Amino acid sequence: MSGYAPSEAARRSGFSLDTLRYYEKIGLLSDIGRTSGGRRVFTDDDLSWLLLFRCLRDTGMPIAEMCRYAELARAGEHTAGERQALLERHAERVEEQMRLLRRQYDHLREKIRFYERPTGPE
Repeated sequence: MSGYAPSEAARRSGFSLDTLRYYEKIGLLSDIGRTSGGRRVFTDDDLSWLLLFRCLRDTGMPIAEMCRYAELARAGEHTAGERQALLERHAERVEEQMRLLRRQYDHLREKIRFYERPTGPE
């Protein structure tokens, strides 16, 4: 198992050091190891969590739901169904957002085509 300094965990996850500290403070990340000098050390497992959190955050999941997911995962395998349902609800919201973005993108491209048309006789 590899150990990563906070700066390396931040680089690999795409989160800032402040975000890593915040996620630990609110319990999203738990049981982060420490060196004998008290510095945090992130494991491969911690990085896996961070990559999942990156996905969830980038797709608009609220922090409260991310915390709920992490809490359920730490509670054990008997929560798998509830975790799946939480992710499925989020995926539905993401799909709706993608449909909206597609409609808006199509509208934007239509407007661009309008400006690309010749303006008439020169």
